[in-house]
Amino acid sequence: MPQITVDYSASLDEDFDRRGFALALHPLVVETVGARLPACKTRTRRTDDTVIGDGAADDALVHVGIDLLAGRSDEAKARLTEAVVALVPRHIKPAEGRVLHVSAEVRDLDASYRSS
Repeated sequence: MPQITVDYSASLDEDFDRRGFALALHPLVVETVGARLPACKTRTRRTDDTVIGDGAADDALVHVGIDLLAGRSDEAKARLTEAVVALVPRHIKPAEGRVLHVSAEVRDLDASYRSS
């Protein structure tokens, strides 16, 4: 069940420990919203074209989307997004002059969701 998608700027390729992030994220999801660890699935997607603001700076972004089965409270979802936003920078090497924009969102899966 938790279907996790991480979109990240291509400029982070060498600096973002994506596997380490996923391995740290899964227990966090389990602890915060009661998911099962074997059910956590994370995929990362490099975003080649990223423009932030007026495009003048060499900023980078990471957006984490977490889709869960319905039933979690808004408060639990908010705690999870806050924890995810705090976790991301721990897995990215700092770079001089780069501003990192991190966001996260937790959504309910549609009732039609099935998994095997």
